Amino acid sequence: MHTRIESDSIGPLPIPSNAYYGVQTLRAKHNFSISGEKLHLSLIKNLAVIKKAAAITNFQEQNISADIAEAIYKASDEIISGKFQEEFIVDAIQGGAGTSANMNINEVLAHRASEILGGTKDTYDLVHPNDHVNCSQSTNDVFPTAGKLTVLELMPHLINNLSYLENLLAQKADEFSDVIKMGRTQLQDAVPTTLGRSFKAYQSAVCRGIHHLLTVTDEMHTLNIGGTAIGNGLNTSPGYSATIVQNLANELKLPLKQANDLYDATQNADSFVQVSGAVKTVAVILSKMSNDLRLMSSGPKTGFGEINLPDKQNGSSIMPGKVNPVIPEVVSQVAFQIIGNDVTITMAAESGQLELNPFEPIIFRNLFSSIELLTNAALTLADNCIAGITANREHCLEQVERSAGIATALCPFIGYKRASEVAKESLKTEISIRTILLEKDWLSKEKIDEIIDLKKLAEGITPSINHLHSILT
Repeated sequence: MHTRIESDSIGPLPIPSNAYYGVQTLRAKHNFSISGEKLHLSLIKNLAVIKKAAAITNFQEQNISADIAEAIYKASDEIISGKFQEEFIVDAIQGGAGTSANMNINEVLAHRASEILGGTKDTYDLVHPNDHVNCSQSTNDVFPTAGKLTVLELMPHLINNLSYLENLLAQKADEFSDVIKMGRTQLQDAVPTTLGRSFKAYQSAVCRGIHHLLTVTDEMHTLNIGGTAIGNGLNTSPGYSATIVQNLANELKLPLKQANDLYDATQNADSFVQVSGAVKTVAVILSKMSNDLRLMSSGPKTGFGEINLPDKQNGSSIMPGKVNPVIPEVVSQVAFQIIGNDVTITMAAESGQLELNPFEPIIFRNLFSSIELLTNAALTLADNCIAGITANREHCLEQVERSAGIATALCPFIGYKRASEVAKESLKTEISIRTILLEKDWLSKEKIDEIIDLKKLAEGITPSINHLHSILT
């Protein structure tokens, strides 16, 4: 392999001659052989967007020449379009607060910009990674800004998939609005409800999760770019800070703004904790829903058997004909992973010291992963499960008729004590509530029919109770 020699403050190092990365990138690769995961492609793209905006701003501020700015601009556009992905070799999990990631793109852009200006990758004489590409910047404002821009890029895909799921749940809520089933609390028979109400509750929870995500993601528009190392803007020209934010906003067509307190925005990572928490919350919502779907579809003959999930694949290598609820299962596993990611993000944000949090590499790796996992899980749950669910209407109704849970509706008419007595007797003897009431002659058949109107009970409608006193006395 042909090599060239590049040197830094540590010393010389041979670099593959055809590589656009340089000495600091290769040292980082040697130092951080950790996860085998490279930088997220969207993070690389957004680092390039920042470098492009910085080149424009530095030219406007007369910090670099027009030809160097244009070369960096063009090289950045190439990376934004997806070129040179193989040049980003540093591990996603790295020490140094993201310096390795920042220098990776600085070196790639410097070498490519040098080529654009007619030079080679052998020297940094034409375009230097620190003096030109990183002019007016620090890893400490570039890397957090790139992280926020990446969240802003990934989040719309999650919102779209969750909105699609929400719409499907709304359709199922309408489809199942007349399917009467037994409601359960703590896995025990409670009172009648409808399957439609169950799916409407799922829809409402997803809707609430979407609004929460939108609220916390809005904070990602507030950037610390221009603050350089600790937030005081050292080594920037007077107009640079405000101008680069505007140039970024113009490039991305986003309502970006600079943080009111750049020191705060540089050292605190709580905004990422908030986003992670919102993602985790939605994951918990989907996992709880998945738990319900597994229970309601259990059996199919010896479980709840209230709904049928679409058959997706054989469920066993030994039991013929067995089909498992694989989609709800995978959604729950996604939730478990996201919860773990959130714990890591929380610990990393808490562990920052003084003027900088050096643990944003793991924050970003986990946050991007959580968003993408949930994006895929929401679509998988919608298309491969929710869309194909059917109800076992007659079975649901039979369960309600047989349940002692409908005794709750008797309380306003015969009192809690007698209603409890009826419920216990029904459970013990397997005689229906209706039959026991008639045998005890506590209520007329007409009144029993009026009270135990399953459709009304499922909607929470209680008949007149003006004769309660006479019954109890």
